[in-house]
Amino acid sequence: MESKAFEPIDERTEQLAKIVIDCAFKVFIILGPGLLESVYETCLCHELAKRGINFKRQVSIPIVYDNIKLDEGLRIDILVEDTLVVELKAVEAMNPVFQSQLITYLKLTKKRLGLLINFNVPNFKKGVKRIIL
Repeated sequence: MESKAFEPIDERTEQLAKIVIDCAFKVFIILGPGLLESVYETCLCHELAKRGINFKRQVSIPIVYDNIKLDEGLRIDILVEDTLVVELKAVEAMNPVFQSQLITYLKLTKKRLGLLINFNVPNFKKGVKRIIL
């Protein structure tokens, strides 16, 4: 299998990332920090739906170990058009494990771009991290 690690992210995925960030910013401006992650997820999905963007919420990711498929509760918060993984947080401080979690989700789903968005920040830009494989 040829590695795509150094190839640019396709234009549609980049466009989707911009739309997701724009929608998340709108949610952040309206609601502000301090709410539960599930509230931000619901509102972000509402904004995506208003823009006609296809997505799935709480997508289960099975783990294959020793040729056995295990469903151990790994869930992507939002999978946008089967190409962009979005992991949401509403935490006071970002833990490095959150980035590791997103990288694992990207590897398991064979997706290349993920967004880690924390809504519990005073400055929205500081709450957004892009992860590319």
